[in-house]
Amino acid sequence: MTETAKTHAELAAEFRDWRTLTQPDDGDDVPRVDRPHGWVADWSADAVAARRAALADFTKRHEAIDLSGEPVDVQVDGRLLGSALARVHWELDLLRRWQRNPGFYVEQALLHVFNLLLMAPPFSRERVADIVRNLRHAPVILDQGRENLAGHAAAPFAELTLQGLSTAGADVERAMAALATVLTAEGFAEPDTAELLAAAGEAARGLDAFRDWLGSQTCDGDAVVGPEAMRFFLHRVALLPYSADQLRDLAREEFNRAIAAEAILQRRVRHGERVPPKDLPEIIERLRDDELAVRRFYADQDLLRLPDDLRHYTFAAMPPYLAPLSWLGVTHDIGSIVRPTEDAVCYMKPPSDGMSYFARAKARDPRIGLTHEAVHALQAALSWRHPNPVRRHFYDSIPNEGIAFYNEELMLQAGFLDDMPDSAVFIANSMRLRALRVEVDIRLAVGTLTIDEAADHLAEIVPMDRPTAWQEAAFFAGTPGQGLSYQAGKAQVLALLAACARQSVHFDLREFHERLWLDGNVPLALLRWELLGLDDHISQADRLAGVEPAPG
Repeated sequence: MTETAKTHAELAAEFRDWRTLTQPDDGDDVPRVDRPHGWVADWSADAVAARRAALADFTKRHEAIDLSGEPVDVQVDGRLLGSALARVHWELDLLRRWQRNPGFYVEQALLHVFNLLLMAPPFSRERVADIVRNLRHAPVILDQGRENLAGHAAAPFAELTLQGLSTAGADVERAMAALATVLTAEGFAEPDTAELLAAAGEAARGLDAFRDWLGSQTCDGDAVVGPEAMRFFLHRVALLPYSADQLRDLAREEFNRAIAAEAILQRRVRHGERVPPKDLPEIIERLRDDELAVRRFYADQDLLRLPDDLRHYTFAAMPPYLAPLSWLGVTHDIGSIVRPTEDAVCYMKPPSDGMSYFARAKARDPRIGLTHEAVHALQAALSWRHPNPVRRHFYDSIPNEGIAFYNEELMLQAGFLDDMPDSAVFIANSMRLRALRVEVDIRLAVGTLTIDEAADHLAEIVPMDRPTAWQEAAFFAGTPGQGLSYQAGKAQVLALLAACARQSVHFDLREFHERLWLDGNVPLALLRWELLGLDDHISQADRLAGVEPAPG
């Protein structure tokens, strides 16, 4: 390694350590961060100013490193860090959830507690101490929110936040009462559980006060990030080679293809179908066997080779201390680089009437989740083993979501769901949903679609239940770029696969998948450059961004 490359690697490591302390908590599964013991969030005006100052320093140092003479893999690392720095600018200065979205402060107040609850038991004293510390700190975060939101909060986000706050305080107290029972059974003394319950009460009162304050505010801030900010995200953060219009065209083609696939799959003759499980214990029992069956299927079909010692994706009934807070985020723990050998765990609720679009499909055939959510956990575990430390960390969810979405269709086409035609039809139907998300995501971001209009659009055309459709639309309105990540990432995976297959007469699909999963944290325009020597997609992203190519 040259001195220049070493300097860059050290800068990337320093940035990653800083990001671990300052990255916003997120209810989505992929961007979660394991915080060090004793950590609490800080979104005071001084903390935001410190973030901006640190970003300016990191950016200046990054731009001063000339990697143009280095091998392509080192130059890719340079662009990868540039993407990560652009994401921080997007969060702080363009998206500005910390200024515009009151729900951001509910998340920052509670999500670290939620993430600590997601980790499998038993509960260590250190983990409980962090839960207590963050519950007591919740009112501080909410007070910071009052200060930062004044004059900037947007009405649609305030309305959505108030819906969640209607029960949030009570939910926290119910969850911690259930956790206290578990801790008592694990040998914690009464003073320990009393401290937990007292901290829960402080957090609940803080949430209720924040609800009352928010309900009294006139929120006339802008709820739309706008086309220029969205362009920055697409081409400087995500490094996508497609314009917004091109993404919408790709999505429309995918939508048509999904309808055709669904129609064809519905004509299959059904012989020897699997009988749907009758209850949650049977679902969990089947899933333990099915997770192993997925690994065997990859191997038998020569699609992917997973190391024998790679941790597993496991399942458990939703614990009573987590259920009241399940609205905060995705209820599975994919693990992290600091817990690389711990099995991932997905928490499940019993099947019931009124289940959501995805939950209903998974109750009938639990393997549905193994084609997508489990991929995040396994792909992440592989990436943590990457020989290059810069590649071990998550920077952008588009490749991660693209790989998982691609895997759904891979398993469909390879025959994994042949014994359950309804599940094959669902995979095709959900392809419709992912295609529609692109249109919804972009139009919400530029202000040509309201949340209610987007929900109606999804409910009618997928079709899906209205509550799930509304939740989808509201989530995407507050997190521009997330909805389109599935389709944009999958399109890039397919383009990369096709280019690799054309370039080599000895193309090996299994080897392609293994490299793809290992480097699944890298924007795919960069991976195309590294694998094939083709910088056309990264050059196109630069052109669409309207700026000169970034250093490195």
